[in-house]
Amino acid sequence: MGKWLFNAGLRMDYLYFNYEDRLNPSLPSRSKVIFSPKLNIEYTANREIQLYVKTGRGFHSNDAKVVVANQGQEILPAAYGIDFGLNWKPADRLFINAAVWYLHLQQEFIYDGDEGTLEPSDKTRREGIDFSARYQFNSWLYAFLDINYSNARDIQAPKGSDYIPLAVPLSSAGGLNYKFVNGINGGLSYRYMKDRPANEDNSLTAKGYFVTDLTAFYTKKKFEIGIEIQNLFNSQWREEQFEVESRLRNEPAPVDDVNFTAGTPFFAKLVFAVFF
Repeated sequence: MGKWLFNAGLRMDYLYFNYEDRLNPSLPSRSKVIFSPKLNIEYTANREIQLYVKTGRGFHSNDAKVVVANQGQEILPAAYGIDFGLNWKPADRLFINAAVWYLHLQQEFIYDGDEGTLEPSDKTRREGIDFSARYQFNSWLYAFLDINYSNARDIQAPKGSDYIPLAVPLSSAGGLNYKFVNGINGGLSYRYMKDRPANEDNSLTAKGYFVTDLTAFYTKKKFEIGIEIQNLFNSQWREEQFEVESRLRNEPAPVDDVNFTAGTPFFAKLVFAVFF
């Protein structure tokens, strides 16, 4: 086909759900077979530029408790996605990937912190842009950057109440890695996540964060020693975050708020490994 590449496929999955509830022993098991077609098209213009389209149908594999409690309805709700992308190498040491994408879910699932389970929700759509860059400065120093933007909405809810809880609007990761021929290697990297809605009307916010990590190793064929430092600058950040109705001892009534697990503070770990 020359500069064109066509890749079509069909995947089959069989899933079986069985959940034992001792308070409700009559819950039946459920199973389903699903077929997922896919199509990828690539066009290589030259050694520097490649364009592609990737599309297909997938599925959301539900929580077993949701499947059996809902009498097997929407066991595997469909997911339809498409990507339009570009691979570009404008220089010998630089590689860039950029893509715009769209994803439609036949059914969203929301975590219920009060019940500790997932709840089926409405149809949703997401569209976004992904950008990645890789640059090799020299034989031992390498840089990477990833930026991901997403706009997520519930397409069955009224405007203003159509946010998808905990859907991340913007995230990024990047850093510098080094590797010397004498076995010394490591890197400095960051993780970033923007504030995101914690409930459907965005009246509660799950806080974002920016965390920096550092690693340094001495690696040989049969062993490795080094240090890993998480949260190098001891930033205060929140890891898991959920909307939960809770009540403290001095509160006259329950409060709907964001409960969270504190993120790891400055943490250093020594590493020693033996390879065999």
